[in-house]
Amino acid sequence: MKLYPSSATVQLEFDKVRNLLDEQTRTHFGKERAANLRIHTRKQFIELELRQSYQYLQIMSAGQTFQHDQVFNLSKELKLLSIPGAVLGGDIFKLFRNLAENIKSIFRWFDEERTSNYSALFQVVSQTRFEKSIPEEIDRIIGDDGRVVDTASTDLSRIRMALYRKRNEQRRTFDRMLSKLQKSGYIADIEESFLNGRRVLAIYAEHKRIVKGILHGESDTRRTSFIEPEETIEVNNEIFSLENDERDEEYKILRDLTARLSYQSPLLKQYMEVLGEYDFIRAKAKLAQTMDAHIPHVEDSSGIKLINAYHPLLLIYNKKSGKQVIPLDLTLDEKNRILLISGPNAGGKTVCLKTTGLLQMMVQSGLLVPVHPDSVFGIFKQLMIHIGDTQSIEFELSTYSAHLKNMKYFMEDANGRTMFFIDELGSGSDPNLGGAFAEVFLEQLLKRHAYGIVTTHYLNLKVMASKTSGIINGAMAFDEKSLLPMYKLNLGKPGSSYTFAIAERIGLSQELINRAKELVDENHFTLDKLLNRTEQDLRMIEGKEKDLQKMIKENEVLRKSLNQQLEREKHSQQVELLKQQNLVSQEKLVYLKDMERKLKQIVFDWRRSESDQDKKQLMKNLQALLFNQKEKQVTERKKKKLDSRYMETGNPPVPGDLVLMSQNNKIGVLASMRGKKAVVNLGNMPLQVNFDDLVAVYLMFQLLV
Repeated sequence: MKLYPSSATVQLEFDKVRNLLDEQTRTHFGKERAANLRIHTRKQFIELELRQSYQYLQIMSAGQTFQHDQVFNLSKELKLLSIPGAVLGGDIFKLFRNLAENIKSIFRWFDEERTSNYSALFQVVSQTRFEKSIPEEIDRIIGDDGRVVDTASTDLSRIRMALYRKRNEQRRTFDRMLSKLQKSGYIADIEESFLNGRRVLAIYAEHKRIVKGILHGESDTRRTSFIEPEETIEVNNEIFSLENDERDEEYKILRDLTARLSYQSPLLKQYMEVLGEYDFIRAKAKLAQTMDAHIPHVEDSSGIKLINAYHPLLLIYNKKSGKQVIPLDLTLDEKNRILLISGPNAGGKTVCLKTTGLLQMMVQSGLLVPVHPDSVFGIFKQLMIHIGDTQSIEFELSTYSAHLKNMKYFMEDANGRTMFFIDELGSGSDPNLGGAFAEVFLEQLLKRHAYGIVTTHYLNLKVMASKTSGIINGAMAFDEKSLLPMYKLNLGKPGSSYTFAIAERIGLSQELINRAKELVDENHFTLDKLLNRTEQDLRMIEGKEKDLQKMIKENEVLRKSLNQQLEREKHSQQVELLKQQNLVSQEKLVYLKDMERKLKQIVFDWRRSESDQDKKQLMKNLQALLFNQKEKQVTERKKKKLDSRYMETGNPPVPGDLVLMSQNNKIGVLASMRGKKAVVNLGNMPLQVNFDDLVAVYLMFQLLV
């Protein structure tokens, strides 16, 4: 992204965000990435870095641990590794081993499920590979303590075995001599010591001639002499020689190991960069945590839509102090490309401007931002800013001259992919002339299809915005009663400066205020009062709208509760209906069994009968059983179902009558009839039934009354 002026990052406080990011890094590479935080203009880079930060944030929020440890800056050591003939120490190789093992742990962490869920994070390590020969080669040569192991070579093993034997021989000789000399009282408080790499005895100076050997030195007080006994000179010589051989062999082994691993220098450098990149991503996620940040939508076009947006630094500061931060909502699109914000001083106009600019820079840098996830950020290739007093002493420019210089640059270089921010457009000059030039600036920026935010107190700009397509007014809310800013942006209308109201609040004499009102153009004063009144009316409407929304929510809760109650009633009716159906089924089963028994009896009697008269009687019984029994039982069942409190009217039911539903034996009120169908209200539950299943009834108690 092209920035103008070069101090734009400082004016929008993007440098402070970088510093906060740097505090979260743990590696040299991560700190370099934070210091050189790049503002991208390609969607694929922006979305990739945003997704990486968001996925790491998800890992932390889920309480998981991503397997990458802090690594040291090994740039110098890796350069040495690639130089022919170079020799690195065992401690350096241990660091190389840890580097490789970290990469191994990362590949193990990314199982099939995590590779799918955290694909953006996996992309970092997917560009490299784990080379198992690196830790294997190092482990074969270097021990856990960073020293070359005995088995590194045959010669080293032989030398150290010889050293072991000679040192044991030396120890036995010294132990024998110490025991002998201690009994004689010749040994000083220091029983043994080493000088010039050789083991010596500490003898009282007055007895030094008793012990034959080489005098290597005396103590500072000259009371103690350090003598190498004659009996150990030869073994000491041999040990000294073997130690030199050991160092030479270790040097040779380390040189060979350095040469073998030199071919892996590019891969090890890649390992370090991968771990540094993960450290950088972790830092972005940690920063996002401090500001409750989210991942917004990114579109490869111009425009911005902020929902519940906060200034990151202000949010972090106020969270620590327990203060409330008012969120910002605004939209800049093709229809309204320029937002003109007006209102009283210290009302939050500049904060709105800076919030928008800083969030835009952060998003294009791959940083999560404190906005609602439904917020949308376009991609801009230029960002221009003019905030505060830009007077230049160096170039001997006045405030307004510097202002004009910046506006000239804006108008010449702005385009459809430019986002600009101008604080107090036209300030620093005669109000009438400055206001006229300010209109011209806005017209030109609008013609060049640039997007931006402008703050102003100029009345002519407010009027211009209200009648110019592409420019929208915005006002900072102000409480007229308390005369305190509310730091909330209202779109669609200009704001009043509340000049006279504030003057009255601070105690300026009414005489002076009235005189000032006389000097002000009447139309100007009237319009400012109108803006003032409009703002207060809008606040009143917003309050009523909130009350209305509250009532709507309460009604929705009641509606859901009623629906639940109706569902429960419906379920209860369905259960009761099933019970009745089951009862009917049981009655049918009893009826059928009785029929079966009687039919068997008739068949049995038929077979036994001999006369035609008996057979005729049996046929009559059979007809009665088949045709009359069912009708009889149905009649009896209807009578049983009728509640003892109710009696049949004997008349066909009409709407408004109490009716008995034969299907479920329930009493309801007939609501309506449509052909062969009827609607019966059973409590609050309307039921559709067959009209033929209804019997008009009356409550006997009511009749008696």
